[in-house]
Amino acid sequence: MSPVFPMLTVLSMFYYMCLRRRARTATRGEMNSRRAIESNTRALPINVEIVQYAKEVLDFSSHYGSENSMSYTMWNLAGIPNVYPSSGDFTQTAVFRTYGTWWDHCPSARLPFKRTPPTFCSQDYVELAFEEPVYPTAVHILETYHPGAVVRILACSANPYSQNPPAEVRWEILWSEAPAKVNGPQARQFTPCIKQINFPTNLIRLEVNSSLLDYYTELDAVVLHGVKERPVLSLKTSMIDMNDIDEDEDEEKYGCGMDTLNKQFSIVTLREWPTNGYFDKLPYELIQLILSHLTVPDLCRLAQTCKLLYQHCCDPLQYIHLSLQPYWARINDTSLEYLQSRCTLIQWLNLSWTGNRGAISVSGFSRFLKVCGSELVRLELSCGHFLNETCLEVITEMCPNLQELNLSSCDKIPPQAFNHIAKVGSLKRLILYRTKVEQTALLSILNFCSELQHLSLGSCVMIEDYDLIASMMGAKCKKLRSLDLWRCKNITESGIAELASGCQLLEELDLGWCPTLQSSTGCFTNLARKLPNLQKLFLTANRSVCDTDIEELAANCTHLRQLDILGTRMVSPASLRKLLESCKDLSLLDVSFCSQIDNRIVLELNANFPNVFIKKSFTQ
Repeated sequence: MSPVFPMLTVLSMFYYMCLRRRARTATRGEMNSRRAIESNTRALPINVEIVQYAKEVLDFSSHYGSENSMSYTMWNLAGIPNVYPSSGDFTQTAVFRTYGTWWDHCPSARLPFKRTPPTFCSQDYVELAFEEPVYPTAVHILETYHPGAVVRILACSANPYSQNPPAEVRWEILWSEAPAKVNGPQARQFTPCIKQINFPTNLIRLEVNSSLLDYYTELDAVVLHGVKERPVLSLKTSMIDMNDIDEDEDEEKYGCGMDTLNKQFSIVTLREWPTNGYFDKLPYELIQLILSHLTVPDLCRLAQTCKLLYQHCCDPLQYIHLSLQPYWARINDTSLEYLQSRCTLIQWLNLSWTGNRGAISVSGFSRFLKVCGSELVRLELSCGHFLNETCLEVITEMCPNLQELNLSSCDKIPPQAFNHIAKVGSLKRLILYRTKVEQTALLSILNFCSELQHLSLGSCVMIEDYDLIASMMGAKCKKLRSLDLWRCKNITESGIAELASGCQLLEELDLGWCPTLQSSTGCFTNLARKLPNLQKLFLTANRSVCDTDIEELAANCTHLRQLDILGTRMVSPASLRKLLESCKDLSLLDVSFCSQIDNRIVLELNANFPNVFIKKSFTQ
């Protein structure tokens, strides 16, 4: 046989493999058509495309609004648009809690976890349910103010309206991209090119990163386009994009299937080598240092190469700090079981966003902590909807050295469960944002956890008397440095006085959207005089803040870095100039909707104080 024929056979096989891969991904060129899939010479049968808005918001990590209203809440993403195509700041949109990098430069900022893969940059998420499961052909996101926060779109195989939960829940990434700066705050319809998937879905997840934004992003609606029958791709394509060849490898590395990561955790048969080459000449500590730069999946892959590297990759010293949040869709009981022997010395553990829809059971979580909890100092469990009272009880029993506990948006934990936290007397940081903690449990926590330095009670709607809570803080929590009372509905000047007198080390205080505080009572001047170390003060939407309050801050709080007085009608340009001249470290000043501060004044202040970001929002 001529040597040409084997070569042709190899090329034919390579071409066929490219076509198959192209058919699976369908992410580029004409293969991404949203209305019909066409070949060069003929069109395949066209499915009738279904267009639907989100029926329901199932889950989210944070929102700017209140738990008891619709303004600025994620629930506004359900249904048809309320605002689009208008641009501006509207209460009928969905807004996340943070934006920019300001939250990374305040006293309550937490140290980041190392080994976070560069492809994972998500800070918040929202999950949306649609009426009909479809094979997605397009996703339209209607952004009405400061667009550009969405960095990832995912689809789930589970039908939230099905009576029979699936044996396995799969998440597939439809589109993903690093954060990018968008020019201008104007509204837009964002329609990224999405990947074709092999299952129908009516559950879409948006993940966002707002770090590059100059203000809060606002989303109005999400539109899902899709067909009921799985599209069949024609093999008559005009060209093959060579960039597609590595896509399966990328899916394996960063995909969302649980099996992939669990296989990497499992023990495999390793080949025997007579020598380890130059690795035999390197000190053990140096190899450990080199491997410390690898992500968790890379560590698991490397462990499968030889016995020496297996030993290094399974060394508990490699897992002192472990963040599993980037792999939230792949972590389950089996994953935790595999990791147990490697995490016996773990001190920082991030399980935020993991375990939902049955992926992690109470028993699986409890088994892991019983083996790995003794040295834990920091435990991140944000949006862990599998958590219940048993889990909190296990945490308090198995983690005697715990200093930081994040239960942000764990809104499924029953109120009585929070009593267990009072047993952890070593706590220095406690985040209870959007939880159902009640007053009795919180009083017990404050009484027994006197080492607290950072406390978040934002949007905790089940607390009846915040004045009593503030009084207990003033009496017991003398080391408190940051306090979040965002949208606390009933604190008064009495509680503020107790707080300011007892917690004089406070450097950060969020009193945004606290309607019962009135400047006429002297509560804000009292704060300024009693808390000279303040670096961040949010008085968002308190319309009573006046020139006297600003002048007291200028005179007493010269270390101030961030001030939010959005919505006040009684602050003049003159008092702001005094503040800016006195507080040399000020970097953020939000004067949005301040009726006496127009755009001309903002431009003038920006020119005179170029190191300060002065924000003036608008509505059209």
